[in-house]
Amino acid sequence: MLPAARALPPRLLRRPPAAWRWAAAGPPAAGLRALGTGRARRSEALAGAPLDTAAKEYSPKVRQLVRDIAGLTLLEVADLNALLKETLKIPDVGVMPAAAASLQPSQAAPQEEEEIPLKKEKTHFTVRLTELKPADKVKLIKEVKNFVPGVNLVQAKKLVESLPQEIKANVSKEEAEKIKAALEAAGGTVVLE
Repeated sequence: MLPAARALPPRLLRRPPAAWRWAAAGPPAAGLRALGTGRARRSEALAGAPLDTAAKEYSPKVRQLVRDIAGLTLLEVADLNALLKETLKIPDVGVMPAAAASLQPSQAAPQEEEEIPLKKEKTHFTVRLTELKPADKVKLIKEVKNFVPGVNLVQAKKLVESLPQEIKANVSKEEAEKIKAALEAAGGTVVLE
């Protein structure tokens, strides 16, 4: 025996720590009672759970029905569907659009009114510089440098000299208007797309 082990009392040498005991036997009974689950209840739940490894057995009648339905054409399936709905008295329910589904029955729109299609307003724009005034070329190059990230003066000059060029893409309406106003004030012609 090691000298350090001799210093411990014999009762501690024989007894494993509490965490080890729990790993082997599960949590203490008081904790299980507090959760409302005991060992007996846990074993009942596990006994009733179906095993995924076992294949379910189907009757020969069900297997034959599946083979017959799988062999039908699309038109025959539609006829089968209609006949089953009629026989089982299942109401024919159409697909309801999401907007109409959210309305209460008292708020439902009248059927006689024609819907006016709403034109979607564009929210993101591309700012494109198309022309420049030769006298204002230097001011325009400086403005382009301010609005295009990561561009130095030489790159901005090349960009301005090879028009039409995209200055900024996928920007909000407010930002696009701001860029357009600044570039037009510097002597350029700007198009928002």
